[in-house]
Amino acid sequence: MVSLLVAVIIAAVVFDFINGFHDAANAIATVVSTGVLPIRTAVIMAGAFNFIGALLGTAVAKTIAGGFADAAIVTQSVVLAALAGAIIWNLITWWRAIPSSSSHALIGGLAGAVVAHAGVHAFKWHTLVEKVLIPLVVSPLFGFVAACAVMIGLLWIVRNMRPSKVNTGARRLQLLSSCMMAFSHGSNDAQKSMGIITLALAAFVAAGHTGLPHWMTPVPGSKEVPLWVVVICAGAIAAGTMAGGKKIIKTMGSKIIRITPLQGFAAETAGAVTIIVASRLGAPVSTTHCINASIMGVGATKRISAVRWGVASNIVVAWILTMPMSAVLSFTVMTIIGLF
Repeated sequence: MVSLLVAVIIAAVVFDFINGFHDAANAIATVVSTGVLPIRTAVIMAGAFNFIGALLGTAVAKTIAGGFADAAIVTQSVVLAALAGAIIWNLITWWRAIPSSSSHALIGGLAGAVVAHAGVHAFKWHTLVEKVLIPLVVSPLFGFVAACAVMIGLLWIVRNMRPSKVNTGARRLQLLSSCMMAFSHGSNDAQKSMGIITLALAAFVAAGHTGLPHWMTPVPGSKEVPLWVVVICAGAIAAGTMAGGKKIIKTMGSKIIRITPLQGFAAETAGAVTIIVASRLGAPVSTTHCINASIMGVGATKRISAVRWGVASNIVVAWILTMPMSAVLSFTVMTIIGLF
């Protein structure tokens, strides 16, 4: 059983790493596409702030660890199947350069694996509605509106300034906003892997297994995340971010709209604020959805036609498909595991 737990932890760290390079574009797409930073410098910066953000807070991890299924009915195979489905979907969307949500892939994977193992009633669907589906709608809308508001305010502030001065100032501000975006990404996304590892450890303890040092396992009945889990997940997402995701950076940074440094600053600021608020509330939102909606928001202030709605609609389709497709993949993996 210990060996299976180790496999789950490794799979969770791999998912966290993939999450990092899959979602690297969330933090740096605008700063790279506007030419403020070269891509290599940008991903190193993003990785560092991902790490810092991941260390500060575990509210989202606690939601993942106990909000969707009880540790008493979860097995290591369930967690492994959930991770497998999420990883497969992430790799598919990364290969197709589609900025889908790693968060929703993991939650969909967990739903599919739990249902395959213990039935539909075993999954806490009310938590899915409260913590995922409502934020799924609200967070992009908030990001879109906030980005519009920030952009309109900035345009009013700089209305009498020379364009060259505005561009120079905006490029400097965008360094700050991209750091904020990277920090917010770490504060939300790294916690999903923390939560899934904590769930696996809690299931290990609930099953009556022993053999692990006291410091490695959470207190029985508690959702507290062990410190070593926080550190290892923070490191994994930072390393993944530094590995980069050039395909998705291109999609987000130029195919949705052509953005200026001022627009980039507005989009990143709105997106970061949206994600940080969600992290404090323990909601595992999609950082991808938030920044994409924010980019669309700043584009819409110029004119509606400035947004390439064909590309945007493809992204929305990926948003809709992510949870059910990940659930199907994890359900299939869990079913195959059950045959052996």
